[in-house]
Amino acid sequence: MPKDQPIELFMPPNMLKAKVGSSIGGIDMAALKRAEAAVDILKVDFQEWIGEDVERLAKARERFAGGADDDARSALFRAGHDIKGQASTFEFPLIARVATSLCKLIDATAAPEGIPLGLIDAHVAAIRIIFRDKIKDPSNRMAMELCEELEARVTEVLQLAA
Repeated sequence: MPKDQPIELFMPPNMLKAKVGSSIGGIDMAALKRAEAAVDILKVDFQEWIGEDVERLAKARERFAGGADDDARSALFRAGHDIKGQASTFEFPLIARVATSLCKLIDATAAPEGIPLGLIDAHVAAIRIIFRDKIKDPSNRMAMELCEELEARVTEVLQLAA
């Protein structure tokens, strides 16, 4: 094959690297230490914040039990979803796991009245117990078994509904 035209390589400029700078010395260690110190200060409030979220979930459960409509379902899902997103930050990974299971149940069930209240109650009770007993160790055997059982029941309910 004859080479009629030479090959020309074009390297586009890395605009992001030019704006951010090189990776060497790009991290402000003083700012990182200040951020870590701020989080340590906030940790004092974590217990109170997660407690408020757990109570909001319990109230949403009561509302749902009083009338399983779309608004009550949305409030229950929102409370569970907030806990799901924040519990790990608040150092309660097992609460996050139970809340994830609850959100899966609510989200995957088509009609609000099709969500078994007993299974919602089991999730809310599990979250309250894990919070009350301050179970923060994700390898706690009893809490792990509880999480697995709740997840299995959710899977079972969703398979029956499909």
